Amino acid sequence: MLPLIYLVRHGETEWSLSGQHTGLTDKPLTSDGEQQALKLKTALAGLKFDLVYTSPLTRAKKTCELAGFAEQAEVLDNLSEWHYGDYEGKTTSEIRLGRPGFSPFRDGFPQGEAVEEIGIRAELVVNKLRENKQGGNILLFSHGHMLRFVAARWLGLPSSDARIFNLSTASISILGYDHNLAEPVIKLWNDDHHLKIRVEQLASPSASPAV
Repeated sequence: MLPLIYLVRHGETEWSLSGQHTGLTDKPLTSDGEQQALKLKTALAGLKFDLVYTSPLTRAKKTCELAGFAEQAEVLDNLSEWHYGDYEGKTTSEIRLGRPGFSPFRDGFPQGEAVEEIGIRAELVVNKLRENKQGGNILLFSHGHMLRFVAARWLGLPSSDARIFNLSTASISILGYDHNLAEPVIKLWNDDHHLKIRVEQLASPSASPAV
């Protein structure tokens, strides 16, 4: 069996709910975000991972903890969210009032990270995943933009193409391979059905993400 890479975006925060760019500001999960993380625990129950990595930011680490993987997890600094610089805490609509036509995946962030810079971090994450000598499945807890860049670089796409991979809070995505290690693919993307059904339904084996 070829290894699978599970990507989990953290649960809801105050700023993810309002659409404010949340980079290095260490916002906690909301109460709904904590409930989302607990539903992740049920959705991922029974799955075994040789390696688990989490962003060092609280919202990702808490999601990892509530999902049941804190003891196994290793903090990976490169999984931190995009550094938004002067636009930290602002919505895209607010930014465009003073900068019409602004596109983060083209323009980057003043006093923050350029698209190429976060792309390099994502490439380092991908290289680490591919260097896994154990050959088993891997689980990542990270952030909406960062995981979009990881997906783009996994497929060998330009960093700017991260814009096409949208992610919801507490969603599950899976990267993998087609026939061999030279054929990286997306097996599953932005699955959040576990957030929309009852917990008792999630306990059913058929509710686990299929590949």
